Amino acid sequence: MKFSYVMLPDGPLQDSLASIRLADELGFHACYAADETWHKDMWLLFAAAAGQTDRIRFGPSLSSVVLREPTLIAQALATLDELSGGRAEGVISSGNFGLLAQYGIDWSRQKPLSRTKEALHVIRTLLDAGTITYDGEFFTYDGLFTFARPVQDRLPVKLGAMRGPKSFEAAGELSDGCHHALSYTREAYDYAVHHIKAGAERAGKDWRTLDIGAWVVFATDPDSARAKEAARSMVGIYASSMPEEQLRRNGVDPAELKPVIDAIGAGDLARGIELTSPEVAEKLSVSGTPEECLEKIRRDIEPSGVNHMICAITDSALVKAFTGRDLPVADADAQLRLIHDRIMPDWA
Repeated sequence: MKFSYVMLPDGPLQDSLASIRLADELGFHACYAADETWHKDMWLLFAAAAGQTDRIRFGPSLSSVVLREPTLIAQALATLDELSGGRAEGVISSGNFGLLAQYGIDWSRQKPLSRTKEALHVIRTLLDAGTITYDGEFFTYDGLFTFARPVQDRLPVKLGAMRGPKSFEAAGELSDGCHHALSYTREAYDYAVHHIKAGAERAGKDWRTLDIGAWVVFATDPDSARAKEAARSMVGIYASSMPEEQLRRNGVDPAELKPVIDAIGAGDLARGIELTSPEVAEKLSVSGTPEECLEKIRRDIEPSGVNHMICAITDSALVKAFTGRDLPVADADAQLRLIHDRIMPDWA
């Protein structure tokens, strides 16, 4: 089991860089960030971090192939790979539907999976060959080339998937793995991994060689109640992007969550938090003491075949930035240390 750190780089960038350096020292596999307009630019942040670290890997989890042209994703990944000495990797998808709506883009008209699969082919081709001639449904190139070349023999490119089953199967068949966001139950991961396996088998690949990541809302603290309250502050914001099918696989009735999502959509975050029950927050996060988090990973996530925990750490600064609430939960660096000291040794 690998452990990685997801950050939303919304605070002071020097603090973000310090946390990345700490994650590198502690042996985390990677640091990821969302390639979204809402946050500070992750590509520039990771370019700076590349020169301040030795082992940790970097990249988007995820980058939208609707908002960012796939050849530019390939160019950025290859450049970051050179800067980091071969430590770049990327996860792509159609992107956050809420963000697309703010651009006036109706995601349902984008053929999201078809577009993502075609973009994956474009990125893979440009990374591997440095040039592309292609006439597709969404993207067309005639002899396009780049001098941006990766250091790795094969820079990993994976798909982000939530709804399924076709997106999970595409990840297993066509890419180097799948980052599945915002699931927490054995049922949800069994479903995802079953379809990832099916895709891998169709391509003649051993599914166990793929990066199968659980991208989760995560909060840990020696005080369980503090961690769970921090998670509750953010669960509704994240859950608003979950398809109904996924909510059901995680034991949540979409009708129960609708008032929360409506309040958040109207900009009333305080009301959204108030309406998020502790029971729903427990279902839609990995939170509590390190021992409680470890138990949930061991019981509900690892048995399905997940080999990578991708922890979107929810700390006091993040809660404050998004909701204005002051919560005395452990900060990001303290949580990184708790994961390292009391969770990661279980897989040493």
